[in-house]
Amino acid sequence: MRTMTVIGTGLIGTSIALAVSGRGVRVFLTDRDPAAARTAAALGAGLARDPGETVDLAVIAVPPSHVGAVLTEAQERGLARAYTDVASVKAGPEQAALRRAPDPARYVGGHPLAGRERSGPLAARAELFRDRNWVLTPSRLTSDEAFERALELVALCAAVPVVMRSQDHDAAVAVTSHVPHLMASLMAARLTEGPAGLGRVAGQGLRDATRIAAGDSRLWGDILQANAPAVAGVLKDLHADLSRLVPAVDALTRAGGADRDLGMRTLVDLLDRGISGLAEIPAAGAGPQEGGQGVRVAVAERPGELARLLAAVADLGVATEDAAVETAAAGAGFTVRFGLPARTAEKVADALDAGGWTVVREDDERLLPMGEGQAVPGVPGR
Repeated sequence: MRTMTVIGTGLIGTSIALAVSGRGVRVFLTDRDPAAARTAAALGAGLARDPGETVDLAVIAVPPSHVGAVLTEAQERGLARAYTDVASVKAGPEQAALRRAPDPARYVGGHPLAGRERSGPLAARAELFRDRNWVLTPSRLTSDEAFERALELVALCAAVPVVMRSQDHDAAVAVTSHVPHLMASLMAARLTEGPAGLGRVAGQGLRDATRIAAGDSRLWGDILQANAPAVAGVLKDLHADLSRLVPAVDALTRAGGADRDLGMRTLVDLLDRGISGLAEIPAAGAGPQEGGQGVRVAVAERPGELARLLAAVADLGVATEDAAVETAAAGAGFTVRFGLPARTAEKVADALDAGGWTVVREDDERLLPMGEGQAVPGVPGR
């Protein structure tokens, strides 16, 4: 890829432009707000003007409801040889492309699973996508050329490609992203009506539960309406759980009785279900993420030795909480396992080797990112 246009210079669009321009691609920037495009250009993301000729790839970084119109307009004027988008809803843009775009074969849907609570070009980071999954949703008409160009974009941004059908993607992100944002907003909204002194007793748990509520409300409104059917389904399931939980907790306010016992069992059952569900999210210390490796380090069972290793790893930029300690027989020491992205694992292992630690590298071939020539399940011709 030699040239690229980014349409929409917010957080994601500008971050893509920064990442790709840093790899030698000539990037052109456009936005309905010219000041945003100029800001992105001033950050070094590219040139705030039309390319004047057909570029290799156009990245459409606009809200989901606008992707179809922007794609159609860009294809009508021959802006690029291939097109992708970064919207967090995929079925709607795909349907719009198939129905309205002059050449839907040149389009492949995309969604990088990365972001920040801040928005706008000033929040952009070239490393935003490093080692993060990037979903691609080729349609039945997507050409091999467009698909390969999208894969090249993912590689230039140091991300990991994941291929899904658009409907499966939307059903999944309703659970993993869209409804959690609503729940964070609902919880954060309670803080405006709670008792006095809330700020003095707010801990990390509350911050974790409400952090994503700071997102752009207009953008999130667009995202949620674009994925409304899947979001509504998840909310109905949550409503059913709340309909059981509210009377259960209410029963706990009364002393004794069968209702209180039933309420406690219902409450514990919900908490247990939550623990089971949490196990579905890959923990960084429990095993390699997609495209990841495990690095094991042998540690002698001497006072302070484990702390010394964790300090050494922290100096290498690895979160020390993302570790699993495997104990051997008494006196035989420990093995500490770090689940790291593949690009990071080798550097960390080499640095620890140089520091005198006994390191064991391990590749998990089952989770390696898709490589060239591999089939894409469920997509004809791939």
